[in-house]
Amino acid sequence: MSGTSAALQPPADAVPPVRHPDAPAPGELLGAHYGQCFGCGDEQPHGLHLQARAGEGVSITAEFTVQPAHQGAPGLAHGGVLATALDETLGSLNWLLRTIAVTGRLETDFVRPVPVGTVLHLQAEVTAVAGRKIYCTATGRIGGPDGPVAVRADALFIEVKVDHFVDHGRQEEIQAAMRDPDQVRRTRAFEVNP
Repeated sequence: MSGTSAALQPPADAVPPVRHPDAPAPGELLGAHYGQCFGCGDEQPHGLHLQARAGEGVSITAEFTVQPAHQGAPGLAHGGVLATALDETLGSLNWLLRTIAVTGRLETDFVRPVPVGTVLHLQAEVTAVAGRKIYCTATGRIGGPDGPVAVRADALFIEVKVDHFVDHGRQEEIQAAMRDPDQVRRTRAFEVNP
């Protein structure tokens, strides 16, 4: 994306991303990493309920439908909600790297208004990795996966250990997630940027 800040330009020693051998297969629905996640959680009544699918290489596709609760101006999606959809989509890329990472920087361009009722079609890919830094880009289109671009973003994610969430999260939610008898759900709650 032209105009991207220097902080989002991979350094000269960055390497191409490598899809982890245990990553979900292309086309596989990733599902919510945490039920209370505003971006993908199914337990959030006003959340985005974003659904992401693994793509080829280190890419994903995702969709969400703009609801009345997501308005900023009358009948239009709030820009912060659109930025959240991009951030959630970009964060889901970490499933393909099998890395725990958080958003370090997110630069968003708002290209055209997104009306309530619109299905936003998102596509994201990791472009480079440099140590703990993961560089990625995403676009959101209206009217279909090949429709006009409405929003786009470049981002930098930083790999962290699970302690990041345990040390900084509110203890009641951390403890509840840790007590979940479903081992897969318990692990997934901490696997991507919440």
